Amino acid sequence: MLAVAALVLGVGVLVWAYQAVTPPPPKICGSPNGPPVTSPRIKLSDGRYLAYKERGVPKEQAKYKVILVHGFDSSKDIYLPLSQDLIDELGLYLVTYDRAGYGESDPNPKRSVKSEAFDLQELADQLELGPKFHVIGISIGTYSIWACLKYIPHRLAGVALVVPVINYWWLSFPSELFSKNYKKQLARDQWKLGIAHYTPGLTYWWLTQKWFPSSSILERHPIIFSKQDVEIIQTISKIPMPDEHKIRQQGVYESLHRDIMVHFGKWDFDPMELKNPFPNNEGSVHLWQGHKDSLVPFEMQRYLAQKLPWIQYHELPDSGHLIIHHNKLCEAIFRDAAVAAMVLGVAGVLWEHQKMKPPPPRICGSPNGPQVTSPRIKLRDEGI
Repeated sequence: MLAVAALVLGVGVLVWAYQAVTPPPPKICGSPNGPPVTSPRIKLSDGRYLAYKERGVPKEQAKYKVILVHGFDSSKDIYLPLSQDLIDELGLYLVTYDRAGYGESDPNPKRSVKSEAFDLQELADQLELGPKFHVIGISIGTYSIWACLKYIPHRLAGVALVVPVINYWWLSFPSELFSKNYKKQLARDQWKLGIAHYTPGLTYWWLTQKWFPSSSILERHPIIFSKQDVEIIQTISKIPMPDEHKIRQQGVYESLHRDIMVHFGKWDFDPMELKNPFPNNEGSVHLWQGHKDSLVPFEMQRYLAQKLPWIQYHELPDSGHLIIHHNKLCEAIFRDAAVAAMVLGVAGVLWEHQKMKPPPPRICGSPNGPQVTSPRIKLRDEGI
């Protein structure tokens, strides 16, 4: 009898464990039981759909075409405090899109750092943005941008990484720098990141269990927000965002949880070993970091910028993690990237012109030419 009871208990524990670690299937947009499709979408080469949103001047009139990649728990409807005057001044055409599993974009069970770059490239091609375009990544969405720098650098006209979340396990980070900053995280976040990196199959269980605190960002713990972040949140809270509910509508596993697993998992490359995508200064890469960002340690960001001297590093002394939502800082990020693109574009044209135009000959006997040492005759066309 005891053996039977033990067996039943054992089976019950196994069933509970399986259910605890197994996420429910996603609710695919447009499927019989899924949310409706309300946004324009493209069909990718693997059959998935990607939802997008266009803003700014008409594409055909744009001087500056940008694809912006949203961050964690966000979407194509990300709040960007860009004035119409700035949009017109820059000739800005902006595309935002729901990354896989977010909003109205189909989940990608095979999502990886690499796959994100090619999703972005397919979007650019189907929207006919041309051979080159600008990219801006926000927070954890910057793993898509690092992937672009690795796999499709020839398609990039300019790059901006805004408060890019680092992966503590990138090999170039010194162990003492890793250890010092990893231990600064709350215990719940150390567990979250460690599970995502070493045992990703337990990520769903950790982030949904109720026994222990699991994630400061999902819990909106006040410790992660700087004074400026709090002010920004108060401002944003007054702005209507009717589509905010769509962010997680297909399920938290294929959106939020997979984001964490992909970013903090094992990468096929180390960003600090990337080469300059613009060796002839035909474009530029900018990185924006808040000094008071508790989610992204500025010491590690500084180290990364030192390893990649071709990155133009901007550290903002009073800012935290939400700088893209600050009206002046958001406009500064776009203006800085656009002006750099215009200046470098002119410089590139001049460089190409100089490269193609041969230098003038140095005529013998002329003030700056070689001296004449041989007998010569004068021809009828006055040449010698």
